[in-house]
Amino acid sequence: MATRNGSAQWNGNLQDGSGTLTVGDDVWSGDYSFASRFEEGEGTNPEELIAAAHSACFSMALSAQLTEAGHPPDSVKTTAHVQLRNVDGAPTIDEIRLETEGDVPGIDDATFQQQAEEAKAACPVSRALAGVKTIELTAKLAAERP
Repeated sequence: MATRNGSAQWNGNLQDGSGTLTVGDDVWSGDYSFASRFEEGEGTNPEELIAAAHSACFSMALSAQLTEAGHPPDSVKTTAHVQLRNVDGAPTIDEIRLETEGDVPGIDDATFQQQAEEAKAACPVSRALAGVKTIELTAKLAAERP
């Protein structure tokens, strides 16, 4: 298995400083700051990167799970909402809500729900985030096609 890389540089103090982070070997880079992380400032933050990683990993895991069960999906779209909260005086990721929608021909909702839960348990990023107090999943099938 491959080793994946990311890097970041922070300049200055926490409140007034700023940083740049890079995904992979310059695949994507973005600015981040105290305001983009703890307020509503411009730029990205580590929690958005975790949300993107979790969404991507879960979508792939669910696609694999469905295909293995004989229900290859046309598409799986997932959004993750990562909550950074103050817990015992420290900023803590204590909740992640995954919302996924699958366009999966020939599957019923109960089977889709079961496959989504199994994918959540198998997703490497979900497993890496096992210390998060709550990881909720809402899964729905795309509207029936005519």
